[in-house]
Amino acid sequence: MFSILDTLKMGAGIAAGLMLYHLYAVSIGYPSAARQARAGYILVAEKTAAEAQAAEMERQRDAAAKAGEEHRKRLAAAEAAEQAAKDTLEIEIQSYELQLSEKNRACAVTAADRQWLLRH
Repeated sequence: MFSILDTLKMGAGIAAGLMLYHLYAVSIGYPSAARQARAGYILVAEKTAAEAQAAEMERQRDAAAKAGEEHRKRLAAAEAAEQAAKDTLEIEIQSYELQLSEKNRACAVTAADRQWLLRH
C-alpha cells in the first residue's frame, strides 16, 4: 500500500503541520493560557481595586478625623474668646460703677440692663 517513502512524507507533513500550528499558537498565544492569564488578571485587578478603595476610605476617615479635631480646636478658641470678651465687659461695667460711686452718683443700670449688655 504505502511505501516507506510515502510514510516518511506523511510523517514529515504531520510534523510540519504540528510545527506550523505550534508557531501559530505561540504567535497568537495559546487559548487556554490566555484564559488563565485573563482569570489571573481579573483577580489581580479586583484585588488592586479593593486595596485602592480601602486606601481611599482610610484617607477620607483620616481627613474627617483631622477636620473634626480642627473644628474642636476652633470651637475651644471661640469659647475662650467669648469668655474673655465677657470678662472684659464685666471689668468695664465694674470700672464704670466705681467711677460713678467715686463721684457720689448712683448707677441707674438695673439687672435687666446688665443682661442686655451682656447679650449684645
